[in-house]
Amino acid sequence: MIKETKKPELAFFETEAWEVEYLKKKLKGFKLRFFDGVVDKKDLKTLNNVGVLSPFIYSKINKDILAALPNLKMITTRSTGFDHVDLKFATAQKIKVCNVPFYGENTVAEHAFALILALSRNIHLSHERTMRGDFRLDCLQGFDLKGKTIGIIGGGHIGQHVARIANGFEMNVLVSDPYRDQKLAKKFKFKYETLENLLKKSDVITLHAPYNKHTHHLINRKNIKLIKPGAILVNTARGGLIDTTALVEALRKGILTGIGLDVLEAEKYVFKEERELVCPQFTGNPRQDKEWLKTIVEQHVLINSERVIVTPHNAFNSREALIRILDTTIENILDWSKNKKLKNQVLIKK
Repeated sequence: MIKETKKPELAFFETEAWEVEYLKKKLKGFKLRFFDGVVDKKDLKTLNNVGVLSPFIYSKINKDILAALPNLKMITTRSTGFDHVDLKFATAQKIKVCNVPFYGENTVAEHAFALILALSRNIHLSHERTMRGDFRLDCLQGFDLKGKTIGIIGGGHIGQHVARIANGFEMNVLVSDPYRDQKLAKKFKFKYETLENLLKKSDVITLHAPYNKHTHHLINRKNIKLIKPGAILVNTARGGLIDTTALVEALRKGILTGIGLDVLEAEKYVFKEERELVCPQFTGNPRQDKEWLKTIVEQHVLINSERVIVTPHNAFNSREALIRILDTTIENILDWSKNKKLKNQVLIKK
């Protein structure tokens, strides 16, 4: 029988009222603390006794934050991505890091297709026009998805759901992924291609790859020129997968006729919980600061373009997906508190 350890103090950040009630019911016996905002330096003095920290994606759990929490033993982020956590420093401090690897595969895939359909049939422009009492069809002609080629960058769980949906539309499906599984390809009726060939052949491109140093600017100013003229591109993964400058240039030159974005490269200056504009924090490096400001300006160009649909990092946001996130987070905490093996622990790749 596994001996249960003393229950630690838990701190949850970026929580909504209904999530607070749900967590209270499921984690009885623990000392719970809830914050509706991100982890902030001003909170650190009150978190000395916290053993488990549970942030969402907007909290940057960096070295300074971790060093200021002497009793922290575990971070369980309520997201699949963990690039907002300094994993290297946490591991060095023997702080375990867990995530929610699977929760919204179908949820994000459905949102990606919502953007694809909106762009292919000009739904956003039609809605805006009819709201003004204008029922003309000028410049609203769309295109069928049937028979078109969709290129999926990232053939993981979300990408597989996108392929399944695309099959329903009778599309030709291409997938670019460093790991190839021909059994999956047969099951979901897709063909593996190199990234370059996928860009050349696809009428619709959708990104579902993780963000890391290897995938930073996976779509850039050089390879975006390979894209089939007139294609549309959708990104519901991470903003840093695409060079914002490349997107603006592709839109201006007509390489891309439509873009759907649920994420932006510098989204922390737009997608903030308070939904207010935030002044950039300069690094002190003139070249880096210039590039950062350029990206911020360019993403506002995208936001204001009628050929671009931007949603506020909302692809994950279904009731069912959020409950799955909470349930997995609760499981992570209970397993850790009972010294069980952590199924969702994030480890540094050697």
